[in-house]
Amino acid sequence: MNCKETEKMIPAFLQNTLDGNDLEDFMEHIEQCPECKEELSIQFLVAESMERLEAGNNFNLQNTLAERLYNANQKVRLHRGLQYTLICLEAAVAVAILIACLIIFKL
Repeated sequence: MNCKETEKMIPAFLQNTLDGNDLEDFMEHIEQCPECKEELSIQFLVAESMERLEAGNNFNLQNTLAERLYNANQKVRLHRGLQYTLICLEAAVAVAILIACLIIFKL
């Protein structure tokens, strides 16, 4: 994923609408690209500041962004775990089918 693609995805990340592979690609790029991480911080600070000021809430935006990034990383790890589990299940089914064929056809 390049910087332009990542920057276009920042609003979706801030709205928590990125899922699966998009979120994984986004997080990998953000973790490796200081410029995009800075752009994410700026857009987050602007959007979140306006929302919280309108609501009259006190806030610590750096901690809030760090928490959101942590939660996104947890979501990516869960997604990867589910993908690996699915692959293992598919392999187990293939082995079971192979064994069943061997038994039925006595090969």
